[in-house]
Amino acid sequence: MKKLWTLCAALLSAVTVASAQTTMSCCAKPAGPNATEAFAMLATNEDFSGGHDAPLPFTYAGEGQTIEFKTTDGKTGKGFEIKSATKSNKYLFVIHEWWGLNDYIKQEAAQFAKDLPGVNVIALDLYDGQVATTPDEAGKYMQAVKTDRAQAIVKGAVQYAGPQAQVASIGWCFGGGWSLQTALLAGKQAVGCVMYYGMPEKDVTKLKTLNTDVLGIFATQDKWINPEVVAQFQKDMAAAKKKVTIKSYDADHAFANPSNPKYNKAFGDDAHALSVAYLKKNFKLKS
Repeated sequence: MKKLWTLCAALLSAVTVASAQTTMSCCAKPAGPNATEAFAMLATNEDFSGGHDAPLPFTYAGEGQTIEFKTTDGKTGKGFEIKSATKSNKYLFVIHEWWGLNDYIKQEAAQFAKDLPGVNVIALDLYDGQVATTPDEAGKYMQAVKTDRAQAIVKGAVQYAGPQAQVASIGWCFGGGWSLQTALLAGKQAVGCVMYYGMPEKDVTKLKTLNTDVLGIFATQDKWINPEVVAQFQKDMAAAKKKVTIKSYDADHAFANPSNPKYNKAFGDDAHALSVAYLKKNFKLKS
């Protein structure tokens, strides 16, 4: 969960200028030609790509393995899986942020595997194997994400888990919005969704198809996924007759990211504990 506040600010500005169309997430490529053109312009904007510190070198050396699976568009998708020590049909999908599926995300997946015994954890790769090490690379990779392809990857992962799998998802900013989209795409197999400061789905008709409640974690000082956006999400979920639990911290965007200067350890630890408790409840795990 690298420093993404500049990224989200830029994208929300683009969406406001371009159209009122629904976006997939705060950092995902919005649909529609006008929004796409605006997004493409942002990829060359210095504020957009230059305000992010490159991740420090880090190598994950724990358990888990890279997997490949068929996607619904006839191609192949990638992920990083940590299997449960015991056979299980419970799966947690972890959605990366704008750097891609790097070793930091693998470490996050490993932590959730440790916190949730009996759950298979898969960190999905929405960048098809590309991992950014510089802001310029991250901007190009994120810009290249096509909604149809990302949806095919998510659907392929659900098929990989199997028709009897119970699927929950979690992600931050880019991944936060895609966590909610994953819950929508998983259909009746969805049993949980945690989204950290990601752009909510705004189509009430789509929200009506959710098969799970949602835990939304936000920051009151966030200038882009702000309290107004969160309040509208609550209204939309109410209109869809779906349950959403909102936890807002008196912090800034990306407060749960240890590498972010705005990191708040107390709030980050609390949000993580809240997420684990929520997932344990929804997976019906023993405490």
